[in-house]
Amino acid sequence: MSVKRTIPEINEKIRQQKAIVWTVEELKAKVQDIGVSQAFQEVDVICTGTFEPMESSGAMINLGHTDPPIKIRQCWLDGVPAYAGFGAVDLYIGATAMVDYKAIGEMTETDNRQGNVNIERGGGHVIEDLIAGKPVSLKAIGQVTDCYPRASFDTSITRKTINQFYLYNPRNLYQNFIVGVNGGERPLYTYLGPLQPDLGNAVYSNPGAIAPLFNDPDLDLIGIGSRIFLGGGVGYIAWEGTQHFPLQKRLANRTPIGPAATLALIGDAKAMSSQWVRGCYFHHYGPSLMLGVGIPFPVLNPKVIEHCAIGDQEIVAPVVDFSIPRRVRPTFGLVSYAQLKTGRMTIEGKSVRVAPLASLALSRKVAQELKTWIENGQFTLTEPVASLPKDRTFMAQDLWGSQMTLD
Repeated sequence: MSVKRTIPEINEKIRQQKAIVWTVEELKAKVQDIGVSQAFQEVDVICTGTFEPMESSGAMINLGHTDPPIKIRQCWLDGVPAYAGFGAVDLYIGATAMVDYKAIGEMTETDNRQGNVNIERGGGHVIEDLIAGKPVSLKAIGQVTDCYPRASFDTSITRKTINQFYLYNPRNLYQNFIVGVNGGERPLYTYLGPLQPDLGNAVYSNPGAIAPLFNDPDLDLIGIGSRIFLGGGVGYIAWEGTQHFPLQKRLANRTPIGPAATLALIGDAKAMSSQWVRGCYFHHYGPSLMLGVGIPFPVLNPKVIEHCAIGDQEIVAPVVDFSIPRRVRPTFGLVSYAQLKTGRMTIEGKSVRVAPLASLALSRKVAQELKTWIENGQFTLTEPVASLPKDRTFMAQDLWGSQMTLD
């Protein structure tokens, strides 16, 4: 058999329902038994998946025109502000947008106690409800012009009563991330959740060796236009993600030692499932979005197998102390994902309990669902139309300021 395959060859096998598809966990186990060369002979596609918080996410919504027409300049969906600086009835709602109390009236202590206002609700919850087919209230204020004479509009919308409704997520799927701890004296409330004082706990967010981008460390298999599993529907890689940093330091196996590559993703939210798109709330931090994403990797050559065979003991993340309120925080070194997944790690001689933000069980289920789609001939692979950049630096805003000069 040739040591190279092509995506069209693999897609033809998928259409005939003859493709051999493994989840990345199945691949890792099989390589232990049969080796890289034999695994390459047997498998056509490897499916990866994750289900984790991805706060740099949001949805584009087109409402359709009212009669008389309105040019929306301010808008709230269930009290959560949506950005309206586009065309007349185009909106973007971010996953971390919080309820605007001025828009829904002052919240009293009685309202809070009785649950009349959900202070833990945000943009991610609105997106989830729309995907689930639930009604969402809309309050809009317009800029009155000759072609848009309407000044305001109040209604209720569902995914069936709006035109376009798609996720556009500027930053998803960190290739790696950090482990958060708190070496200070008081509890801290962070995007990783609560961190207890005196190294009371540690939290990590990446699912480790089953995560998509750990298994394609140099972004050789994916690019702009790659088809993926997004929120229970079909999505695509639209661009590099914000804070994309492929130049992160790497181990000899090419995996990064900290936050590295990211992806911008897009997909039709009307075809998604609220099972895989869920609003969430971090105590005293704010709302976010839990999202299921799966990426299939075509097995084009044996190198694909070598990269996907990586184990949790071979990848690491930095342990970062959030008690220092600076952009660059001190670390307690690197820890392997194998150690993190035991539920305990040792920091300066102290045993610290560890928990993941990502659901490992649901990450596996995403990969399995994608595998089923491909085996049934429902999902074929796409050739990227362009590669993702591999030379992006990571700039901090405070490097500029008064030192900035004009070109």
